[in-house]
Amino acid sequence: MKNVTDSFVSLGHWPSAGSFGFNTDILATNLINLSVVLGVLIFFGKGVLSDLLDNRKNRILNTIKNSEELREGAIEQLEKARARLRKVEIEADEFRVNGYSEIEREKLNLIDSTYKTLEQLENYKNETINFEQQKASNQVRQRVFQQALQGALGTLNSCLSNELHLRTISANIGILAAMKQITD
Repeated sequence: MKNVTDSFVSLGHWPSAGSFGFNTDILATNLINLSVVLGVLIFFGKGVLSDLLDNRKNRILNTIKNSEELREGAIEQLEKARARLRKVEIEADEFRVNGYSEIEREKLNLIDSTYKTLEQLENYKNETINFEQQKASNQVRQRVFQQALQGALGTLNSCLSNELHLRTISANIGILAAMKQITD
């Protein structure tokens, strides 16, 4: 180390206007020391350095290989996912088409059943009207008949004797009984 500092110190003592020269002290110069250190490093460190570089190279190659395998797996999964997506899209389209046709069918069925229900309600209404008309007509007939009968009885009572009156009542009761059996 003293040689190194001596060489720097000797540079400080050179005359500024003087001649130019080389330091001939071999041990004092760093060039030889550096070449020896580099030579020793290259000789002994070459194996270690090549091992380090080989290990690094192998790790990089393994990383590339693993990345390629992962990429191939990802591509394979992507293709499977795309195939599933296409299948699901096709099924969705089928469901959509079937759903629309099913909706149309249900709509037509609902319209048809509504028309049928309306027709049934119209028929029930007409039957109810006819029934009520017949009922009213029967009630009117019965009242007319009762009034006619009361009028006839009143006329008969005023014109008939007791014996004739009893025979007429018996005949009318027989007629009414026969009519009642016919209507029942």
